[in-house]
Amino acid sequence: MTAAHPHARRAIFTMLAAVLMFSLMDALLKLLSEHYPPFQVATLRGASSLPFVLTWALLSGGGRSLLRVRWPLHLLRGALGVGMMASFVYGVNRLPLSTAYSVFFIAPLLITALSGPLLGERVGPRRWVAIGIGLIGVLVLLRPTGEGMLSLAALAVAGAALGYAATAITVRVLARTDTTQAMMVWLMTLITVGAGALAWSGWVPVRGEHLWLILGLGVAGSLGQYAVTEAFRLGEASLIAPLEYTALIWGVLLDLSLWGVLPDSVTWAGAAIIVASGLYLLRRERVHLEAEHP
Repeated sequence: MTAAHPHARRAIFTMLAAVLMFSLMDALLKLLSEHYPPFQVATLRGASSLPFVLTWALLSGGGRSLLRVRWPLHLLRGALGVGMMASFVYGVNRLPLSTAYSVFFIAPLLITALSGPLLGERVGPRRWVAIGIGLIGVLVLLRPTGEGMLSLAALAVAGAALGYAATAITVRVLARTDTTQAMMVWLMTLITVGAGALAWSGWVPVRGEHLWLILGLGVAGSLGQYAVTEAFRLGEASLIAPLEYTALIWGVLLDLSLWGVLPDSVTWAGAAIIVASGLYLLRRERVHLEAEHP
């Protein structure tokens, strides 16, 4: 399947829509994080999307597919999801969206790095060089001035990216036996329950004026998850995955319109290094696949 494939254009537009939905979701997370603790916001993220995801799962796959699952891996994925969401919320509360996205863009590099020891996939020297260059981009972002090297917020986002990468590895293993519906439903359920348990002691009563933000969170998160799943079903991964970097455009626009901030030149430089490394890795992945399946 190439860009000439009849579904390629639809896949591209669907992926762009998914990135927009997730960017809106992240902006809502940032708005909510100004009033509620990170674990509570993570709980609201899971709980707001769960009704939509569960309805879709039951209508598309039935209830039986939700129960025949590999529970240990789902529990691990849920624990990673709770940590990832809380860390990202903590970081995005203190950083502009564009800066948080720039740091989070190391996730594809981390997925490649982890796929070797955890999945037994071969990661060649060129890929390791690209990963190293991407990490240099992170160091540029975590400069020792401003939000610099010791910023807990930036480190929290980097930790969220690591959690996301580990979650992606579990998805690649679970996809061999479990349905997409089961993976989505149980992730949202476990995030809701796990983060809720951790947030319970410091729970802040939800204010009425924030209910529309929570509803928007659920709608945007659910639509984004559905759209990204559909995009990867319709299109080639090497064509679709680079479009995730368009989140930086939405991050800049949302930062400017909602908080009146713009990234500085050092942030742009660090982001450019990380994005270039990620695009190179995706290109190498495509070359590798074409060599295996000419």
